[in-house]
Amino acid sequence: MIARSVTTGLALLLAVSCTTVPPRAQPGKLPQAAACAQPKPGAGPPPPETPTTIDVVEQAYQCILTAYYGAATLDHRTLLSAGFAALTQQLDRDGRDLPDATMPAFTGNRQTDWAAFETLYRRLTDRLPDLREKLAVVTLEAIVAALDDNHARWTYGGGKRPPGYYDGDQYGLGLKASLGRQATPGAALPPLFVTTITGGAAEAAGLRPGDVIESINGSPPFTGGALTPAALAALYPRYPEADPVTLRLHRQDGDRRWSVRLKPGLFQPGPDTVQTVSGTVRDKTIAHVRLAGFAPDSADRVFKTIARLGTGKKLTGVVLDLRGNGGGSPEEATRLVSGFAHGKVTAYQCAADGTCETMRTDDSVPLLNLPLVVLVDRACASACEHFSSAIKDHRLGPLVGSRTAGVISGPAQPYTLSNHTSLGFPSKHHLAPNREVIDRVGVAPDHHVPLTAADAAAGRDPALAKALTLLRAPA
Repeated sequence: MIARSVTTGLALLLAVSCTTVPPRAQPGKLPQAAACAQPKPGAGPPPPETPTTIDVVEQAYQCILTAYYGAATLDHRTLLSAGFAALTQQLDRDGRDLPDATMPAFTGNRQTDWAAFETLYRRLTDRLPDLREKLAVVTLEAIVAALDDNHARWTYGGGKRPPGYYDGDQYGLGLKASLGRQATPGAALPPLFVTTITGGAAEAAGLRPGDVIESINGSPPFTGGALTPAALAALYPRYPEADPVTLRLHRQDGDRRWSVRLKPGLFQPGPDTVQTVSGTVRDKTIAHVRLAGFAPDSADRVFKTIARLGTGKKLTGVVLDLRGNGGGSPEEATRLVSGFAHGKVTAYQCAADGTCETMRTDDSVPLLNLPLVVLVDRACASACEHFSSAIKDHRLGPLVGSRTAGVISGPAQPYTLSNHTSLGFPSKHHLAPNREVIDRVGVAPDHHVPLTAADAAAGRDPALAKALTLLRAPA
């Protein structure tokens, strides 16, 4: 069984299932309603995963075109073209290309076009039975990726862990890097550099914060911090991707340039890099609280951490550090906003027809009644941006750092396909309290104080220093 996960970012998945759909005698006849059927209450754990087939691919295709929030304006031919291109590329990689592997002519009718796609697909794969599942996998991966939505994903492989995994282990290269905005012609971007060493191969190779990453796997030199999907996947490999990654590095201290080959693997990270919530007191009266992700209990843990830091002293402000926070539960983001304001809208979740669900503060959460500064960066995504945009729109405290990721299309709604794999995508899209779109745009900081490679190398934190200055200033 091939085991990989297609994902274009971090969203909290809920448990939703589709009914099993048997193979059909005629292509293109899967009922639309069956593709995204809701689960029965009290259903037990899913059965074991079965092979991915063209029927599973069709179920995902129909589910997307039925339930995706952007389905009304989505051209189904984009999905089919992406899927067929991936299929032919895989044939070429395997040295098994076929002379009639030419994309069928599409009419613009989504059912007719699927039938033409499936008929040709079956004709090709019937001649290559040993590649049948691999081709179905790459086709479905490409269809989901064609949505170009960071909350759209297809996950399969049963969530297998690496051999030798022990509780708390991580898998990868053992580093984190700065994430720049997507490249724009003529735009000046900061370099891509190491921000944190968490362990593993990067630690063993002697990498340090501030090391500039000039190239990944022989790519052309980076002119900025933007990462292509291939570069991002190489820098943050997921099990079972085990191919070594070659980095070309520049250490400005001593002007050293060298290449290093890092092999992904298991490692036990340091405690400072894995805590979900941690806190210290700065300047004797300012609580500095880091939140790594919006887990189901994260808001209460932040409130308890602030209360603990205030024991025996009078706090004068809070620096909430959300740098590197990949998101999680939008409900937890709303609860966290509720500690700083009541009676506020925190976001709107809007369907394709324009109807919106309003998310509001939970006014049963006690107010902290403390001045707030929030630290953000390009790795603050999803629920992190939900929180940050609410803080900014309601002027509950300044944001300091760099623009957020712009990865908040909407909460992902997952569906279990007929082979017991998980397809997820947003059925609604997110709007900030002032009804602005954050997805692909991000939330701009009130004070632009980005971390530089020189800062990382020297252990400086200019954004935190600015936050402390703001909280010290008289109101």
